[in-house]
Amino acid sequence: MARIDAVDMYYFRLPDVQDIGDGGQDMVLVRLESDGHVGWGECEASPLPTLAALIAPLSHSACHPVIHSVRNAVLDGPDDIRALSAAVRANSFDLLQADHVLSGIEIAAWDLLGRRHECPVHELMGQTQSVGKIPYASVLFGDTPGETHERAHAIRAAGYRAAKFGWGTFGMGSVSDDEEQLEAARSGLGEAIDLMVDAGTVFGENVDEVLLRMPALKSHEVVWLEEPLTTWATTAYARLSREARVPLAAGEGLHHPLQAIELIRAGGISFVQVDTGRIGGINDSRRAQQAAQAQGVQFVNHTFTTHLALSASLQPYADDTSSRYCEYPFDASELARAASLDHIKLDENGLISAPDAPGLGITPDLDALAPYLVDVSITVNDDVLYTTPDAAGLTEMGRAAGSHA
Repeated sequence: MARIDAVDMYYFRLPDVQDIGDGGQDMVLVRLESDGHVGWGECEASPLPTLAALIAPLSHSACHPVIHSVRNAVLDGPDDIRALSAAVRANSFDLLQADHVLSGIEIAAWDLLGRRHECPVHELMGQTQSVGKIPYASVLFGDTPGETHERAHAIRAAGYRAAKFGWGTFGMGSVSDDEEQLEAARSGLGEAIDLMVDAGTVFGENVDEVLLRMPALKSHEVVWLEEPLTTWATTAYARLSREARVPLAAGEGLHHPLQAIELIRAGGISFVQVDTGRIGGINDSRRAQQAAQAQGVQFVNHTFTTHLALSASLQPYADDTSSRYCEYPFDASELARAASLDHIKLDENGLISAPDAPGLGITPDLDALAPYLVDVSITVNDDVLYTTPDAAGLTEMGRAAGSHA
């Protein structure tokens, strides 16, 4: 019976983090070790609270540190991963960062099992095929329509079949300002490339403000409007879906599969977007995908960071022939680009698929990551609860070695 022998988390960060909608400026990398095998995962979360949630002192019976449920847990097969997830959610119910921590650990557990059994994660889950998806180049709106046009033109030149523009100034000014941004994106892409728009929850619960943008979104043939409202505003989404003139997409901020299922059933959305690094990992993403498929809703990954995260996000719907699109980090940060030795590339048809290599098929580039490593120590009453762990390649770059969590 194999057990989890070590749980390590690393905090990486760009030297200069900007106040923009780019989650790839820092990252938490998770390393699991079991029976001589290693697996890697990544969660989409603020790193320091994530490290703290891993090792925080017991608060009460429903607020254990996540490490309590993970260290020494059995890891022989997929059912053990599901049992681990259930244990974390039960023992760390009131530790709100726990779902983010769990996501990275759960992903690493699948990667480890896949490597141990020498098969891709989606096959280990029982899926029999990996269907190609249309990757949409995911970028931010420019500060000006001119910048947006340049980004759109670059995406077109790179051969993408779809693109998504998001955040930036969209929704922050007038309706006409947003119209200019949409015109810039469409003119730069041309008519043949699918255009999606991500409003980044900028309108809160104000359905009327979203509706004012509908004529422009419709005229520029937008495939979907993503997250115009707060992620969990299900009632507002239900009204907007009835009155909107373009399909709606939402869900990246959800941190439990039941939230995704409720948004699918009651919110009226046409596309549910799940971040595997937030919702609880690969298995919980699969639960959301199956609920979406049953309701005739397309499942789409949310990935704006590394190719390790991209591979993890492709696994839950690798076999889903009804879900066509996947988010692809076109303009990733230097940290995200440096994160792995392997990258998922577009094939001759402009599609991408979940890797067919063992596990996630992506290996972290520890040497390239070393300059971005943040050395952290968490001490409570002179008791050292966490120090940056050692890892091959990181300490060679002069970074301080530490103990396991």
